Amino acid sequence: MRVQYLGSHLSHYRLKLPLYLIKVPAGFPSPADDYMDKRLDLNEFLVKHDAATFYCRVLGDSMEGCGIFNGDMLIVDRAVEPRNGSVVVANIDGELTCKILDLTHRQLLSSNAKYPPITIGEDSDMSIEGVVIHSIRSHVCPG
Repeated sequence: MRVQYLGSHLSHYRLKLPLYLIKVPAGFPSPADDYMDKRLDLNEFLVKHDAATFYCRVLGDSMEGCGIFNGDMLIVDRAVEPRNGSVVVANIDGELTCKILDLTHRQLLSSNAKYPPITIGEDSDMSIEGVVIHSIRSHVCPG
């Protein structure tokens, strides 16, 4: 799975959207659920380290087992310490990829059985660009 760099987070722009007290049921709607709690700034909710955050778009299906699908946008934080099992964006030979970091076996793992692990050798040209903290998927149907 490759990722396409979209840019860094710009912290000067804030947009506060309504946040409702009531959880939205996935079943039958409730006509009385129109009580707004407060306004939510998505930057405050999704971004913890403004200067260290960037966005990229997913290309491929190797992370579907983690709920990351082709076309999703990733929010990646360079300030978060990568740990064993973290979903990371790695730079391998100049190409960005999204994988699971396996420090125990020094490899990068896909969450799709079709793809083998990528071994991180001593002479590997690989760096961790950041930890994936969120993914965003559009649910707008085309047409």
